[in-house]
Amino acid sequence: MEDIKIILVDDHALFRNGLKGLLSMRDGYRVVGEAADGEEFLRLLPQTAADVVFMDIAMPKMGGAEATREAVARQHDLKIICLSMFGDESYYSRMVEAGAKGFLLKDSSVDEVFGAIDAVVGGGSYFSEALITSISHRMHGTGGHSSDELSSREIEILVGICRGLSNQEIADELYISKRTVDAHRANILEKTGCKNTASLVVYAIRHHLVEL
Repeated sequence: MEDIKIILVDDHALFRNGLKGLLSMRDGYRVVGEAADGEEFLRLLPQTAADVVFMDIAMPKMGGAEATREAVARQHDLKIICLSMFGDESYYSRMVEAGAKGFLLKDSSVDEVFGAIDAVVGGGSYFSEALITSISHRMHGTGGHSSDELSSREIEILVGICRGLSNQEIADELYISKRTVDAHRANILEKTGCKNTASLVVYAIRHHLVEL
């Protein structure tokens, strides 16, 4: 089985070195590139085959959201895990919309780092439980809603949203029109009281519609 190839994107060399050392602790995981900002990462990407990218949010020149959006547009199967600190919640919506598949705290345990990698490589998503709790406490208008209010079709569409699929991709999977998905998505937002994709992801996790 081939190693999982990883790129580290963070403007702090000390942090990159620490994460690289952590990843070298286990067989099957290999850091193949590093970048200090989004622009450097995008220059590196065409010449460096990778499966997973650890992406910082706030960096000079080009931040994580813009770099993620551009990278995923170029390589649809690239799995990007957002590296976050408490207090970065305002950026989550942009990172989810850009195509990030996971969120990991910078002080996460070793097991959680490898768990996040394995989850996204396996086609899923990974959201740090501590971050979900933090976001949930900051959200307004979702606490009184129940997943029972959603129809089975709406739940299917919500799971698709959490997988990072576009409305068109969800429509193709479910053999329905994009217009129908658009309408269901609007209904889901109204029923749940959510404002954007990031809050929908939090809602789905809180109601056990998707797993951490």
